[in-house]
Formats: sequence, C-alpha cells, structure tokens
Amino acid sequence: MGRIEHSLTSSEEPITNCNFRVECGLFSTPSGDNHCTLFAPLHYEPGYAYPLIVWLHGEGFDERQLMKVMPLVSMRNYAAVAPRGTCFLGYGEENRTGYGWQQSDEQIAEAQQKIFDGIEAAEKKFHVDPRRVFLVGFDSGGTMAFRVATNHPQRFAGVMSLCGAFPTDRTPLGNLNAARRLPMFLAVGRDAQQYPASAVCDALRLFHTAGMSLTLRQYPCGHQLAPQMLRDVDRWIIEQITAVEDSLASSG
Repeated sequence: MGRIEHSLTSSEEPITNCNFRVECGLFSTPSGDNHCTLFAPLHYEPGYAYPLIVWLHGEGFDERQLMKVMPLVSMRNYAAVAPRGTCFLGYGEENRTGYGWQQSDEQIAEAQQKIFDGIEAAEKKFHVDPRRVFLVGFDSGGTMAFRVATNHPQRFAGVMSLCGAFPTDRTPLGNLNAARRLPMFLAVGRDAQQYPASAVCDALRLFHTAGMSLTLRQYPCGHQLAPQMLRDVDRWIIEQITAVEDSLASSG
C-alpha cells in the first residue's frame, strides 16, 4: 500500500477541548483571497503521490478547524486542504470567526468553486494523487460534502459526512448512475437531536431505493465531532484505497 501508515493513538477528549503542538510549517494559508488552510503531512516525501482530504468545517467554525482535525485523523498519511464556508455567521468564542454552508443554489455553486479551488491549491503545493481525493465534512459541511460529491462523483474517491444529513432538495441524485459508484460514509451521534435516528432511517431508505452504497456508523455521543469519528476517517479511507489497489492487482 505504499506510504500509508497507521495513525497514532490520541486522547479520548472532545476535540474542542484539545490543544495540539504541531510542528512549524505543517499548516499554511495560501496568499490571496482563497481563504483555505493547507496541511502537509509529517516527513513529507515529494516523490510520493499523497491522498488528499478536503475538509469542510462545521457550522460556526472556519477553515482553521483543520488544525484540530488532522492530528486525530493522521499526521502522516494525507495532504489536506480546508476551504472557508460560504456564509458568515458572526463571531464565536475568543472572537473566532464563524461560517457555514447554506443549501441555496448560489451558495452550492460557490461551495463547489471553493472546493475545486482548494484542490487546485493543494495540487500546486503538494504531490497529490488526483484519483485519491476524499471529500469530508462535519455538520453542515457534511451535508455540503454529500451535495458536491454526488454532483461531481467523478472528481472524488469517496465522501464522508460526520453528523451532516444527506440533502433532499434540489435533486441531489441528478447524477445517480455515476453516484452509485461513489463510496459514501455517514457518522451519526446516538444522542443527537439535530440529526435524530428517524431522519437517519429516512436517509437509509433513500440510499437503498437509489441503489447506492453507504457505510453507516453510530457513536455514543451527541451532535459533536468525536475523536473516534476522526480515527475512523483514516481507517475508512485506507479501506477504500486498499480495495481499489486489490481490485487492480486481481485484474492485472
């Protein structure tokens, strides 16, 4: 499987309470108006084509959420990029800027452009494998990840939503034949009120009727970004990469 490694173990505390010491230079912000954060893996090897994680932050956060996410996903396995949300929501704790991802036609188009601009920025900075681009989001970022990935399934190797509902308006399955080949992952909190079990069951029925493949995992938490979810991001992506490699090897 090449450069992919197992992640380090980490604290079970919610990531909102975690403080990480990250080596200087791993996170950077491109110049200009891109408003995205880039992540370079530890011991970056320019000769290796890295899988790319495109992270869509949760409601009320911004692109800097990537700095708390990647230490729990993997510090070695991926390059990553996080664009800023399309809608300014105000200022949160410690004067932190907050953005979200609204599902209007205009903001969907803007989100798609931000995502593809972020991918381009990552490809300019790192050696990225274009066949291994994974779109991952939390909360409204997860909903937007589903939306963009099903609109452009040929651009992504998989999509993951952590506590973000699958969109039901504006024909999210308009590209159904191609979307059926897209690996999808949904993580939900057992005690979440924002995305209750009844809504999750409705989504499962939709996926079953549409003939789509979905991995669903439930976690003992509410509507939050739990550390185990992020560790499972790493595991699930590795599973998708391994499955493709095994398929190519068996057909070769």
